[in-house]
Amino acid sequence: MVALRLIPCLDVANGRVVKGVNFIGLRDAGDPVELACSYSQAGADELVFLDIAASNEERGTLIEMVYRTAESVTIPFTVGGGISTLNGITELLRAGADKISLNSSAVRNPNLIEQGANRFGSQCIVVAIDAKRRKEDKNGWDVYVKGGRKNTGLDALNWAKEVANLGAGEILLTSMDGDGTQNGYDLDLTRTIAESVDIPVIASGGAGCLEHIYKAFVEGKASAALLASLLHDEILTVKEIKDYLIEKTLQVRPYDG
Repeated sequence: MVALRLIPCLDVANGRVVKGVNFIGLRDAGDPVELACSYSQAGADELVFLDIAASNEERGTLIEMVYRTAESVTIPFTVGGGISTLNGITELLRAGADKISLNSSAVRNPNLIEQGANRFGSQCIVVAIDAKRRKEDKNGWDVYVKGGRKNTGLDALNWAKEVANLGAGEILLTSMDGDGTQNGYDLDLTRTIAESVDIPVIASGGAGCLEHIYKAFVEGKASAALLASLLHDEILTVKEIKDYLIEKTLQVRPYDG
């Protein structure tokens, strides 16, 4: 059985880690490379860097930050934000990223998923899906892009199936309704997607306590849990979370620090 993963997420804007609620009200949470190092040493399984302003500002990802991170951490890390071409993917992988996360560019050009998977391998291509529950249809979710600013009108379930068929190796699934609230992951959303695709799904948006993370794995069927404010605000540590999950007999990589 493949071990379940805990993945700190570093949302970066203007060279700093930021955190908000429902994608707004951003506040400073620290230096990205310093936080990456601390989480690597604390036993995190992977890291995710999202340059959340890159797509909206129509610029590339902060490449220097990727170089510095690659020199400083010992665990795999994913980079997303403003990546729209194969050359952009190549540049980030050469800078030291292990995986690339596509979001707005994948919606705009789905062929980029297939092209990236064919050239670099599916294991390198993560598709991020920012989903918001429809007001008129509580059992459906729309896909948003541009850092949550634009509703594409795409159905999240159908889009997840499409990106899996195009060769994505993983889906980073964020509930915009849960983001930053610490009220728990959207288990309906996570389970619906996870049971409909044959690639790993990373649950994101809403972790506020140990039970939320446990439920993301058991009820949400996620392969990994993304964590942000819960760790940034030092409410819990990676070790505390792993110890709890091991007590619950879930398969995670033990903290060995």
